[in-house]
Amino acid sequence: MNQTISIRPECSDDINDIENITIEAFKNHPHSNQTEHEIITTLRDNDALAVSLVAIINNTVVGHIAFSKVKINNEFIQWYGLAPVSVKPKYQNQGVGSKLIFSGLDAIRGLNAKGCVLLGEPDYYNKFGFKAFDNLVFKGVPPEYFLSLIFSGDIPNGNVEYHKAFA
Repeated sequence: MNQTISIRPECSDDINDIENITIEAFKNHPHSNQTEHEIITTLRDNDALAVSLVAIINNTVVGHIAFSKVKINNEFIQWYGLAPVSVKPKYQNQGVGSKLIFSGLDAIRGLNAKGCVLLGEPDYYNKFGFKAFDNLVFKGVPPEYFLSLIFSGDIPNGNVEYHKAFA
């Protein structure tokens, strides 16, 4: 890819682009109910987007990533959930998603995050350091797809709960 990808926090002018990109990115995804754009809107409306970044190529928003606080055993202990990450299909497999993920992880580290969880493909997310841990559980999903990345301390034991926007 010869194009420069820049990452910045979302602004109000990006909201329609983020919604359209998210709808487009998840349109044919086999494990999606096509509600990811609604999740982002609900997180935003509830002031629950801890980090929301966009990827820009040639002054155009081409990707987005969201992070929100998660509770472990009903308590926020400085852990965050990565979800969703979306890249316009014509820009997929060109490093946009990776740049969003690395930038987002840096941003939550700046919030003193102790770790991050996500629901996703192990083959993809392992390259960022995510892996499955038996003692951190997200009910109702195969454990090999519920992945965690520890920044500091030990892996917590317990059940993870995302914001109600994900319900």
